Amino acid sequence: MSKQALREQAKGIRCRLTPEEVARHSALIERYVRSVINGESPVLVYVSKAHEVDTRGLIDSLLARGTAVVVPIIERESRTLRLSYLRDPAVLIESTFSVPEPIGSEIPARAEEIPVVVVPMIAFDRKGHRLGYGAGYYDRFLSSHPHMRKIGISFSCLEVPEIPGDENDVAMDLIVTEEGIIEPRYD
Repeated sequence: MSKQALREQAKGIRCRLTPEEVARHSALIERYVRSVINGESPVLVYVSKAHEVDTRGLIDSLLARGTAVVVPIIERESRTLRLSYLRDPAVLIESTFSVPEPIGSEIPARAEEIPVVVVPMIAFDRKGHRLGYGAGYYDRFLSSHPHMRKIGISFSCLEVPEIPGDENDVAMDLIVTEEGIIEPRYD
């Protein structure tokens, strides 16, 4: 199956999750992610939009425990991610691709200082491959910053036997779903 066909299939599955299921699964995912972030700071966390694993609770809990949080800002023209510290989630406004971003309240962050990144996944396989939205923002960013530990998060119902990959794809170091933590197999 092509990446685009897998993406459409996964989006359909994801859209069938009820708001209650998304909230329940997201809370479990948050707990697992917090357990694998061992005092590292800052942590780069995507800000969720509709139908994604809700990261607002994770962001709030990291901030509450004193972990610095950095969020990405989509640079549509250059197809890159710009980074900003987030001290107050109330400054987030819906922006590019409906993603909440701290537009007008940016506090520039440097990727070189970030040890851990939480990455969105539309679908995934047990080898650590992820399927994103198809524009390659995260793959380009992660390729440029290989020092970051990559934690992909998704709902377990979006696991597939295999994600077709190419040389531009960056594998996750860990995958977290509501069912637990998956350490990818590279066989």
